[in-house]
Amino acid sequence: MITVREKVRFVETDMMGVAHHSNHFRWFEMARVEYLRQAGVLLLDLMAQDIVFPITEVSCQYKASAKFDDWLLIEAKLVDLSRAKMVFGYQIIRESDHTLLATGRTQNVFTDGSGRIIRLPLEYYNKLHVLFTSED
Repeated sequence: MITVREKVRFVETDMMGVAHHSNHFRWFEMARVEYLRQAGVLLLDLMAQDIVFPITEVSCQYKASAKFDDWLLIEAKLVDLSRAKMVFGYQIIRESDHTLLATGRTQNVFTDGSGRIIRLPLEYYNKLHVLFTSED
C-alpha cells in the first residue's frame, strides 16, 4: 500500500468548508500515480511508448466529510493486476483523528494512443507485479 499525505485546500471546498465530492477522484489519482512511481513505472515513460491507461470503472463510497485544512492520508493498493488491466482500492483517512472518510476503486485498462487495448510490456508489468505481490 502506498500512502500520500495531502491537505484539503479552500478551493476544493463548498461554501460550508466541506470538500466537494469530485476531489476524491483527484486524490485517488494522486495516490495511483505515486503507487506507479514507487513501483518504478513513470507516466512519461509509458506515454513516450504510446501507452496510456484510461479508467473504465470508478466508484467512491463517502463515509464522512473532509473539511478545509484537514490533512488526509490517501492510501492506494493494487488489488488486481494483469497485462491488460489494473484495479486499485483506496481509502481516504483524516490524519488528525484517523476517521475513514471514503473508500473507492478504479479499474484501468492499458491502451495505445488510439484507444486499442494492449498488453502492458513485461518491463513495466514485472515492476508492478513485484510491488503487487509484496503486499500480500
